[in-house]
Amino acid sequence: MLFSKKQAAPPGLRAAAPTSQVTTKRRGDAAEALACEYLAARGLRLVQANFKTPGRGGGEIDLIMRAPDGTLVFVEVRQRSSASHGGAGASITHFKQRRIILAAQHFLQRFASPPPCRFDVVLVQGSAQETSTIDWLQAAFDAS
Repeated sequence: MLFSKKQAAPPGLRAAAPTSQVTTKRRGDAAEALACEYLAARGLRLVQANFKTPGRGGGEIDLIMRAPDGTLVFVEVRQRSSASHGGAGASITHFKQRRIILAAQHFLQRFASPPPCRFDVVLVQGSAQETSTIDWLQAAFDAS
């Protein structure tokens, strides 16, 4: 979803660039904005976007959201224009999961008593030029 100048992107997310200048980063930003909008429509509230741990080799969390029941939801957004090579879901390896978990642990250090948490994945299949299919996988993996 592209945001017009009148309709700002959700806090912490940049509006997508015109499709004539689409790069991998811009496609990813557009997928994250689409996922954030999708989750917000289902009752989740954005806490922070693109949280990164300091230093090299750290992790990144695309979206940190709060569910209506208070659960802190760490969301990995994966976008692929086609289902070849397993689609978006196939790119979330064990190594990638460990980096997300590391970043989540770093984020949770700010809480005296961490809230309940889970790791969700939002798969965006399709490109900005076509209708995207969104699959929301709740509790897609855990920190154990």
